[in-house]
Order: sequence, then structure tokens, then C-alpha cells
Amino acid sequence: MRVTVSRKAHFNAAHRLYRKDWTDEQNNLVFGKCNNPNFHGHNYELIVSVTGEINPETGYVIDIKELADIIFEEVETKFDHKNLNLDVPDFEDLNPTAENIVVVIWNKIRKRIDSKNDVEVTLYETPRNFVTYKG
Repeated sequence: MRVTVSRKAHFNAAHRLYRKDWTDEQNNLVFGKCNNPNFHGHNYELIVSVTGEINPETGYVIDIKELADIIFEEVETKFDHKNLNLDVPDFEDLNPTAENIVVVIWNKIRKRIDSKNDVEVTLYETPRNFVTYKG
């Protein structure tokens, strides 16, 4: 039987949506106020879910403490109170849209989770705007 275990976390970060190879006019047309040259921030909420078989010895799919530590090490310490464009190397040449952020986070977490388990990450940029990536 496959069960899904989920852990919530959050981080606060600033970003600017723009493409270096576009004009200011094109960036403003596509990204609007999210293209503010002085950046803007979000209080991101994150849900990481791991789906797999229950280990008959432990009763766990994954130890929730282990999952919490992975999220802390791979996401919170690297993204919290950072400017994603300037402080996070993953976004040096990648526009930090919610879609790109969730894929980056998924890749960081995926490498730390047993390959027999599935991983899903949902990222809330605002309470009403969120993205999900399953790999």
C-alpha cells in the first residue's frame, strides 16, 4: 500500500521577473509590476510530499524529521531572506518564476529521497497562486 507523507515549510525571498536578452519595454509588457528593477518579495509556502510503501519495520514511508531536515538544508537555508536573482546561483540564468522555483526545489529534494519513492512539491507564491511539480 502506497501512502503520501507531507511536510510544510516556508521561506521569504525577493525576486524580479525579467529576461536579460529582452528590452525593458518587452519585459514590462510581459512581466508588469513583477519586473520592478528594485525587486519585490513573497512569503512562500511550501508543501513537500513523499509517496511510497510503508516500511514494515518502522511504519514510515519516510521519517518526517528526515524530510524536515532535507527541506531545511536544501530550501530554507538557501532561499530564505535571499534575493533569488542575486543570491541563489540556480537563478543566475534562470528567470525565478514560481514555475522555475518549484522545479529547482524539486530537483534539490529529489536527489535526497530514496528513488523508490515519488516526490511532489507545491509552492505557494501567494495564498491564491501556487504551482505543483511532480517530476
